[in-house]
Amino acid sequence: MTNFSFNFNRAAPATSDAGRNTSFTKRVVSDCVVAVGILAIFGLIAWVLPAINAPVGPKGIPSTVSTDPRNLPYYALRSVFRMAIALFFSLVFTFVYGLAAARSRRLGKVLIPLLDILQSVPILGFLSATVTIWLALFPGSMMGVEAASIFAIFTSQAWNMTFSFYRSLESEPKELDEAARNLRLSHWQRFWVLDVPNSMIPLLWNMMMSVGGGWFFLTASEMISVNNRTYALPGIGSYVEAAAKEENPGKIGWAILTMVIVVLAIDLLVWKPLTAWAEKFRITQSESSEPKRSAVLTLIRQSHIDDFIARLFRPIGEFLNWITRPLGRTGSKWGTKPNRRRAGDVVFGVIVGIAVIAGAAELIVTIMKTTGLGELGRAFGLGGITFLRVALLTVVCSVIWVPLGAIIGMNPKISRLVQPLVQVLASFPANFIFPFVVMVFVACGIDINWGSILLMALGTQWYILFNVIAGASAIPDDLVEMTKNFHITGWMKWKTLILPAVFGSWVTGGITAAGGAWNASIVSEIVSYGRHTLVAKGLGSYIAEATAHAEGMKTIIGVAVMAIFVVAVNRLFWNPLQRLADRRFVVG
Repeated sequence: MTNFSFNFNRAAPATSDAGRNTSFTKRVVSDCVVAVGILAIFGLIAWVLPAINAPVGPKGIPSTVSTDPRNLPYYALRSVFRMAIALFFSLVFTFVYGLAAARSRRLGKVLIPLLDILQSVPILGFLSATVTIWLALFPGSMMGVEAASIFAIFTSQAWNMTFSFYRSLESEPKELDEAARNLRLSHWQRFWVLDVPNSMIPLLWNMMMSVGGGWFFLTASEMISVNNRTYALPGIGSYVEAAAKEENPGKIGWAILTMVIVVLAIDLLVWKPLTAWAEKFRITQSESSEPKRSAVLTLIRQSHIDDFIARLFRPIGEFLNWITRPLGRTGSKWGTKPNRRRAGDVVFGVIVGIAVIAGAAELIVTIMKTTGLGELGRAFGLGGITFLRVALLTVVCSVIWVPLGAIIGMNPKISRLVQPLVQVLASFPANFIFPFVVMVFVACGIDINWGSILLMALGTQWYILFNVIAGASAIPDDLVEMTKNFHITGWMKWKTLILPAVFGSWVTGGITAAGGAWNASIVSEIVSYGRHTLVAKGLGSYIAEATAHAEGMKTIIGVAVMAIFVVAVNRLFWNPLQRLADRRFVVG
C-alpha cells in the first residue's frame, strides 16, 4: 500500500566532519532565510490589516481609486491578501461540502446539482444579493466592502475545487479504501491519511486554476457596481478599471507589468514548492526518474521549520483524533435494511421535490406580477445564444488542450519548462487586456458577438488544461513503463493509456470550464474602454446590464435561466460522461 505522509523528506545526513559542518551551515542559513520570510509575511499582514477595518470617511465609500502607478505595489498587496483569504475559505468549503456529497448518498443527490447551480450563478448575482448584507454587518467600516469583495472572489474559486475533491473521493482506489477499513481508521484519520493525500495533485492544480479565476473577476470584485452604486477598494483590479475609464493605456501597461511580477512571485514561492511536494502522494510503485524540484522547498527541507511545526501541531492532532472517535470508524457506506432505505429515499425525494416545485412556482408567480413571462422567454432566447458560444468554446479548447496537457503532465522536463508559462497565462487576469482588445475590435470592425467567444476562452480554457495536466501527472509510472516494455507507442499508447487515464480529469475540467464560461459571459459579452462599449447579444450582457441598472427582477430571471441551462447540460451530457469515467477509466 502506498505510504502517505505529510512530513517533509530529507536526504540522508553526511557522515564526514566536513559534510556535517556543511550540512549544519546550510541548516543555519536556511533557518535564517525561512525566519526572515515568515517575519516578512506577518509584517505585511500587520501593515495591511488596519486599512481593511478603517472607518468610512465623511464622503462615504469611495467610488474610484487613484491611478498613480506608485500605488501599484500596495494595491497588488491588498489584492493578494484578499485572494489568500478567499482561497482559505474555499479550501474549507471544499473539504466540508465535498465530503458531505461523497459520503452521504442522499445529500449527494442534492448537493451536486446545487453545486451545478452555484457555479452557474455569475459573480454579479452573488454581489447584488449580498452587498447590502455585508454593509449591514459592518456599519461605518470598510470591512463591509472588503467582506463583499472576498466573498465575491470566493464564489469564483470554490466550485471547481469542490468538484475536483468530490471526484477524487468518488474514484479512490478500492484497495486503499479496503486498507482504511481494515485498519479501522476513524473518519478524521481516514480524511488525513487517505482522502486528502489521494486528492492532493488534482486539488492543487485546481487551486491554481481557482486563483486564476479569482484574478479574472478581480475588477468586478474590487470595483463593485450594483444597484446604481459603485464601491471601490484599493487593488490592482480596481486600478485597471479606473485606468480604462481614463483611456490611459500606459497606466494599464504598468498594471499588467505588476500583475506579471505578482504571478511569477506566487508561482516561485507557492505553486512550485507545493507541486514538487505533492509528488510524494502519487500512487505508484516506483519513484519518478525526473522528480519535480523547487529551490524554495529545498530551503524549507534544510531548515528546522518542519520539525517545529510538527511539534507544535502534534498535540492538536492528538486532541482532534480523540474528540472525533465518537463519530465512528471509517467507511463511505453504512449498511441499512433495504426497506428502510427505500422508504427514506422516498421521503427525502418528496421533501426535496416539494421544495423545488414550491420555489419554482413562487418564482413564476413573481415574474408574472412584475416583468411578465415574455421577459422570461427573452432570457431563454439570450441563454440559447450564450449556450452556443459556451459549447463551441468547450469543443475547441478540448481539441487543443487535451493532447497538450497530457504531454505536459507526463513529461517532467517539459513540465518544468512550461509550467511557469502556463501558470502566468492562467493566473493572469485576461480582462486586464480587454481594453486593448476593444481597441482592436473597434479598429478592425470585429463583431463582438463572435469576439466575445475569444474573451470567454481567455479566462476559462485553463480549467481543461490544468485538470488534464493533473490527470496525466498522476498516471502511475508502472503503467508508463509497461507500455514501454510492450513497445506500445503512437496512437495505440494514446488510445489504451493516456486518453483513458485523463478522461475523468477532462470531464471535471469540462464541467468547470463550461460553468466558468457561463460566469465569464457577464464580463465578456459587454466590454468597454473609455467612450467605447461593445455589447454582444447573450445572457451574460443581459445580467450585467440588469445588475448595473438595479433591475432586480431581471437579474433574478437571468441568474435563474443561466442556472437552468447549466444544470440541464450537466445532467444530460456531463454526468453520463462522469459515470462512464468512474466505471471504466479509474487509474489505480
